[in-house]
Amino acid sequence: MIAEKIKSSVRDIPDFPKPGIVFKDITPLLIDFKLREELIDAFAEKLKDLKIDIVIGVESRGFLFGIPLANRLSVPFVPVRKAGKLPYSTYKVSYDLEYGQAVMEIHSDAIQHGSRVLVHDDLLATGGTAAAAAQLAQKMGGELVGFAFIIELGFLNGRQNLLQYSPNLISLATY
Repeated sequence: MIAEKIKSSVRDIPDFPKPGIVFKDITPLLIDFKLREELIDAFAEKLKDLKIDIVIGVESRGFLFGIPLANRLSVPFVPVRKAGKLPYSTYKVSYDLEYGQAVMEIHSDAIQHGSRVLVHDDLLATGGTAAAAAQLAQKMGGELVGFAFIIELGFLNGRQNLLQYSPNLISLATY
């Protein structure tokens, strides 16, 4: 099963980026090309009924699997980045992190009104970053159809924070 394969590959890095946090390092997933394909297959299977028009990937680890997922679904990929990283005109949204505040941006022409949008990131913690991406999509007139994560940290209740945007939330492995 895919969840066990993910859990056996992901490394725990204690006290990163600050003391008390156990960081889930997905870089071992990138080394195993067969497992990468299995992850994309699993996402595509779970998302096949959502009629997705655009995949939004959240900087930066959301790009790693978001682009191949968009390719598999034959839809555009749109990056959502930290403030100041996109060269064209943007829409912005501020949001809270576990350890501060941040601003995310999207190009102002990236989503057409009425487009069905999926937000993808590697990990769901409290849901703040994914919620910011959802707000950007909605601000542009997109219809948020769901979220997709490799890993969900269930004990942080991020899922509950995202249900206001869409009931469709897929995670391949939950801790």
